[in-house]
Amino acid sequence: MAAAYSTQQKLEQLRKGKLTAAENVKEFLDVIKRKNRQVNAILHVNGNAVAEAEAVDKKIRIGKAGKLAGLAIVVKSNISVIGLPVSCASKTLENYYGTFDADAVAKIKAEDGIIIGMANMDEFACGSSGESSAFGPTDNPAAPGRIPGGTSSGSAAAVAAGMCDIALGSDTGGSIRNPASHCGVVGVKPSYGRVSRYGLVDMTMSFDQIGPLSNDVHGATLMMETIAGKSGNDAATIEKKVPAYTSILQKSAKGLRIGMCPEFEAMCTDKRIYKLIEDVAGKFAATTKSAIKKIKLPHVDLAIQAYYPIVYVEFFSGTRKFDGRKYGKKIEESCGEEVLRRILGGMEISRAEYHGTYYRKALKAKKLISEGFEKAFKDVDIIISPTTPMLPHKLGTKITDPRIMYAYDAYTIPANLAGICAGVVNAGKIEGIPVGLQVMAPAFKEELMLPVMAEIEKHSEKQSL
Repeated sequence: MAAAYSTQQKLEQLRKGKLTAAENVKEFLDVIKRKNRQVNAILHVNGNAVAEAEAVDKKIRIGKAGKLAGLAIVVKSNISVIGLPVSCASKTLENYYGTFDADAVAKIKAEDGIIIGMANMDEFACGSSGESSAFGPTDNPAAPGRIPGGTSSGSAAAVAAGMCDIALGSDTGGSIRNPASHCGVVGVKPSYGRVSRYGLVDMTMSFDQIGPLSNDVHGATLMMETIAGKSGNDAATIEKKVPAYTSILQKSAKGLRIGMCPEFEAMCTDKRIYKLIEDVAGKFAATTKSAIKKIKLPHVDLAIQAYYPIVYVEFFSGTRKFDGRKYGKKIEESCGEEVLRRILGGMEISRAEYHGTYYRKALKAKKLISEGFEKAFKDVDIIISPTTPMLPHKLGTKITDPRIMYAYDAYTIPANLAGICAGVVNAGKIEGIPVGLQVMAPAFKEELMLPVMAEIEKHSEKQSL
């Protein structure tokens, strides 16, 4: 069984020929066939996946295969893969197929990872629940009948349902970490500029980053090592050497200064979540001889208010190309409610910009939040927090006030505003529902964050409340 292995074990089996890439891919395709009608995580299956796996098997046999050789990868439907639909889970682009590979996808293929399908998502990455897709909501395999979180809903659900080894998502304000928490998997938002956005139909160019989701930290780390780095196609990427993250995982995260913020506790709607995170953080500190310090993050309570005006304006600007002339349909005539809300909101805020309101104030608040993190990281090495302030609601629950939905991202948005890296690892369960612990580290310090996540994954007891 392909799913019986950790990522490390799977790669070892593939290298030794005890499991072929074709067998691995076929098994996942069988899982998709059996489960996807219920979960609705995959919008399109790559019909050439088995043939591509057989080609990788030949490379494995002669010792010329890459670091992902034989692993099955699912890609969020807003990331371009040549020959596969890049629909953004919208009727606007439902018949649009990728004409090139995104930088991240090209790097995966260069390391012999096999793209087996395109994942469901919130339409144009607008949402927090996985329910706004034009092709139906995604169910949560770890808590059936509840939302998987969004916007990378299909990517997280595909990993949780055993439909792939690793998935790619994109994170604007928690879109990888939110569903990783709800589905009980690992998710990483890289530092802004660490991974190329070329080929991503981004929602907000100032915040978006492509990142991995996996069943274990090693899988997410391996993918980070693969897709990170400077790109001539994306001016936002930074000229920084990419460390050998997987080698760094061998080192124990010990003697750290761990920051925990009282403001985060006050923001937690479900106090059981904060207690669970606090307990796991305490056990991690004891195991690693680390110290927990209370820190201040001034203005972090303004994160949602600062985030959405910027998102609305940049999303409105970015969607002007979807005018129905070059490709797809006119977005205003074919999109769903949440997408239209953000388009109209961005249009209005842009008009208000002539009077110096909203957008510039949001940018000022963004700077204050970023400065708060910079100051905090002078006193601590990492910051631990919950990922979401509440448990995922049941699918189909009528939420009439969008501010309630936006509150799901209260803990994740600050990392995007600050441009730092953040990752989520499962901390335990409440009422049988997974709860993720978020680890934040300074920008381009993924090599500090990932071993912490691995240590928590390895040593913390999976707790239930």
